[in-house]
Amino acid sequence: MIWRLADHHHTFPDPTDAEPTGLLAVGGDLHPGRVLAAYRRGIFPWFSAGQPILWWSPDPRSVLDIRDFRVQRSLAKRVRQRPYTITLDTAFPEVVQACASAPRPEQDGTWITPDMERCYTALHRAGHAHSVEAWRGDELVGGLYGVVVGTMFCGESMFARASDASKIGFVHLVRQLERWGFERIDCQMRTEHLARFGAREIPRADFLQALRGRSQQALRPGPWTFDRDFVCRG
Repeated sequence: MIWRLADHHHTFPDPTDAEPTGLLAVGGDLHPGRVLAAYRRGIFPWFSAGQPILWWSPDPRSVLDIRDFRVQRSLAKRVRQRPYTITLDTAFPEVVQACASAPRPEQDGTWITPDMERCYTALHRAGHAHSVEAWRGDELVGGLYGVVVGTMFCGESMFARASDASKIGFVHLVRQLERWGFERIDCQMRTEHLARFGAREIPRADFLQALRGRSQQALRPGPWTFDRDFVCRG
């Protein structure tokens, strides 16, 4: 059953009511409070320009347990070479805009609409959404962003304009999250790219169980910076 959400009312149906495709509900708005409430219930918005707002809770769910994180030898070598300067939360709007404009071979257009950009930027200002940036000099050449729910980082999108830029940024992020006590990266849908880092599919019931009791916890409010003694060696 696909539920229709009312405007300005931030409640959601049970995620287990989603269709086999993972589609749970349609409509509503992208008020930051509604979107944050969705993440805390294991739900996320995903739709293309011209479509109504679509809300998803797929089964199975792709997640990366930080304890299972692995980096291929060639990428670890690139990380140690430090080809880019990696930062946190220094250019959030620019990262979101770059993700929106990045070409996707499997997609026609982008799901990161102007309303989406405004929503996630508001979540960033409130300390709930964070970005990773890869710089070559003063040029932003890669990055990613996502939303934090308790001890979980919910990844949204990434882009790269230089070789391995987003991958190196991702490695830095995971290593720092590990130091801070984070447990998982929510990858939402399976991709080969994230599977190579150790992401795997788990039943939605297991994902929701892990979320319960931790979704309200503010483990690391923003803005973020790397620990002063943090060194990423791949």
